[in-house]
Amino acid sequence: MVRQPGRSVIRPPRGSGSPHVPLSEHEQTAGQGRAGRLKSVVGGRSVAGQVFMLQVVIVLLLVVSAVVAQVLQVRHDSSNEARNRSLAVAQTFANAPGTAAALQLPDPTSVLQPKAEAARKATGVDFIVVMNTDGIRYTHPKPNRIGKKFVGDIGPALAGGTVSQEVHGTIGELVQSVVPVKDSAGKVVGLVSAGITTAHVGGAADQQLPLLLTAAAAGLALATAGTALVSRRLLRQTHGLGPGEMTRMYEHHDAVLHSVREGVLIVGGDGRLMLANDEAQRLLDLPADAERRRVLDLGLDSDTAQLIASGRVATDEVHLVKDRLLAVNQRPIAVHGGPPGSVITLRDSTELRALSGRAEVARERLNMLYDAGVGIGTSLDVTRTAEELAELAVPRFADYVTIDLYDAILKGEEPKPGDALRRVAVTGIRKDAPLYPLGERFQFVPSSPQGRSLETGESVIEPRLRDSPGWRAQDVELTGRILEFGIHSLISVPLRAGNLVLGLANFCRSEKLMPFDTEEQALAEELVARAAVSIDNARRYTREHSMAVTLQRSLLPRRLPEQSALEIAYRYLPAQAGVGGDWFDVLPLSGARVALVVGDVVGHGLHAAATMGRLRTAVHNFAALDLPPDELLGLLDELVGRIDQDETPADNAATITGATCLYAIYDPVSRRCTVARAGHPPPALLKPDGSVEFLDVPAAPPLGLGGLPFETAESELPEGSSLVLYTDGLVEDRRRDIDEGLELLAGALESAAGSTPEETCAAVLERLPAHPNDDVALIVARTRALTADRVAEWQVPADPAAVSEVRSKVTRQLAHWGLDELSFITELILSELVTNAIRYGREPIGVRLLCDRTLICEVSDGSTTSPHLRYAASTDEGGRGLFLVAQMAERWGTRYTPAGKVIWAEQPLP
Repeated sequence: MVRQPGRSVIRPPRGSGSPHVPLSEHEQTAGQGRAGRLKSVVGGRSVAGQVFMLQVVIVLLLVVSAVVAQVLQVRHDSSNEARNRSLAVAQTFANAPGTAAALQLPDPTSVLQPKAEAARKATGVDFIVVMNTDGIRYTHPKPNRIGKKFVGDIGPALAGGTVSQEVHGTIGELVQSVVPVKDSAGKVVGLVSAGITTAHVGGAADQQLPLLLTAAAAGLALATAGTALVSRRLLRQTHGLGPGEMTRMYEHHDAVLHSVREGVLIVGGDGRLMLANDEAQRLLDLPADAERRRVLDLGLDSDTAQLIASGRVATDEVHLVKDRLLAVNQRPIAVHGGPPGSVITLRDSTELRALSGRAEVARERLNMLYDAGVGIGTSLDVTRTAEELAELAVPRFADYVTIDLYDAILKGEEPKPGDALRRVAVTGIRKDAPLYPLGERFQFVPSSPQGRSLETGESVIEPRLRDSPGWRAQDVELTGRILEFGIHSLISVPLRAGNLVLGLANFCRSEKLMPFDTEEQALAEELVARAAVSIDNARRYTREHSMAVTLQRSLLPRRLPEQSALEIAYRYLPAQAGVGGDWFDVLPLSGARVALVVGDVVGHGLHAAATMGRLRTAVHNFAALDLPPDELLGLLDELVGRIDQDETPADNAATITGATCLYAIYDPVSRRCTVARAGHPPPALLKPDGSVEFLDVPAAPPLGLGGLPFETAESELPEGSSLVLYTDGLVEDRRRDIDEGLELLAGALESAAGSTPEETCAAVLERLPAHPNDDVALIVARTRALTADRVAEWQVPADPAAVSEVRSKVTRQLAHWGLDELSFITELILSELVTNAIRYGREPIGVRLLCDRTLICEVSDGSTTSPHLRYAASTDEGGRGLFLVAQMAERWGTRYTPAGKVIWAEQPLP
């Protein structure tokens, strides 16, 4: 027991005799009244007087000794109390929530000073000082001391211990304690010191000193009564409280000891059990004869027995004793003046731990729901979203998770009744679980938990799969292997988005022995509900993206037209994040020429794709007129401007603010390429020697902006060169600018020198991977030349008699080419065309035959007036020439040149 100043506690042990009690005030008063009757005895020299004087001397010595002892005890108790109080206050403030965090702030004083002053006033200490590890004060009752170095030894506290010391300060003798402040990692981040003067602590003891002196005076007076009175006094003292009061005091002590809900043990210094109350007997299941036996012989578990027998200090150490979790506290009693040994208290914390465990489970579930909110649905991909749900739940919630979706969901469509499921995600703590593999298609039988879940749209829990015949009916052999593997519990939750069931999520447990319960079923439903929304969003996006891509691809050329001027390969990569307006085309023109066009509509979405289709159609129409590149881009510019002006987009619809385009015409006869561009990157030319250059084509603003004319650039391309056309998605993205992209493109083309166009396309896309946020269109066209032996040209004088000469030359040339079968029709076509040129045109007049995939006849003259096809009346003498040409030729038309016009006609080769 602990002795407190000014208080006397009597605790008789079991089986002890009658205790000694102090004199009551009534007895002291009575003794003072009798002192007068002893004066005669005191003044004599008899034996009684000598005994009296000896008694007085003895009492005086005892009084002086008691006063001295009391003074020393007061000082000792004051010092101990000051040390204990200062240490307790310092430790409490150091371990208070927020102290360690406040020391990390830029201005700890602003946070800690108010708290320190409030704690100082509440605890009655003289100061509470918080300082950094260098001893610089952050708090002090006197603000002018803040920022100065602390006076005292802080070395042990910096090492993680505590230090208490007595110092003489400005406020007198005081005791101060220094304790460390540690962060969550156990590192010392600061120090706290609390101090109190011994005068303040010793106030209660000082108040007892007058009472002691009064009692000493009374004792001195009582000594005059002699030995007889002392004997009577002792007798009366014995019966002061009375036997009943002494018995009641013992009974109350015993009742309290054995009624508290904490177990109490007292162990002697020799390791024997001296006392155990009823609660300790119950908690430790001690035998009836446990007292006076050694603790190590009582049959306790080794850890608990070693702790109790050791006598070391312990605070809330948790020990598992059979099925109970006991919090053990142990303190030595010798330090308080008692005999050697220790007192142990035991508290049953099993129920508290159970509540704490449930709170921890609830917190973990809230964390899982939060992680599901931020971690599921990070992409608009159905499969990836399903994988994110499975990865989140393993192993935090389940040991194995499988996600099964209808095939239609993967295509962005809605499932139909009776459709099969496909396994899109499998995640588990092991890879060898005997479950349906990834990508497997199957259907669940109606009696299985999965089948019932899909049919009702509600989750189904099977705590014990071994007792579920409906689940085993799915596949007797497979389910048997699953049970042998150790999977014993299942929750099946349908993935629902409104009334639409997307698929099924299955949560399985094997390593965790406890089966799933209804609370975990509710958690699984919440997780799946959040994932289902993301999966449905991904499904809708997949559907819309597929529709847009389908529209976009339907507007692009499905196959390249047949022509002989260029060997062409292409690549088109739609954007992953949204459909764009990139497009390209290859257009055969008259005279064996070929037009290449590539463009990019600004913006993304269906509107951009539709606008791209309109522009492509317009280019087809304008190309049919055989317009030069600059004139064709001018017409497109007007068209895009009208689209922007005439169409007002609906709310949230994309707005088309222009388009870029590059248009090139290659003539295999002259090997010349004419190019014009509107806001588009220049074409690259890979020469036969492996060098790469970008054609110097005059830049112009994008289509739809207007204001500036378009210019053309003409270059002669060596045979075997590769003309490379592309959109900006290939060479430009957020990670690099267009100049760096052009350098990479040139390097990729140089590495592909000598390769086929298909191999060149592959090499370019390998070196310049397409950015998923923009479309990419790439065309590689290797040039071919129409050799001179396949071309025949003549100049024709403006004389009708020259027509026969032309027919003769044509007949001989066709015979040279082995095309005698075409002589009659070709002579007729050229006769009509040359006659019209002589009659209605101007010189110079020329005739050119080209033997390519078709036989091409061209008649040129200096006039810009184009003949028109018409039906001649039966009375008309002329007007049937062009009609005959149109009937005999496969195609015919007119194109304008800077020097006039050319009328051409094509015939298929036999």
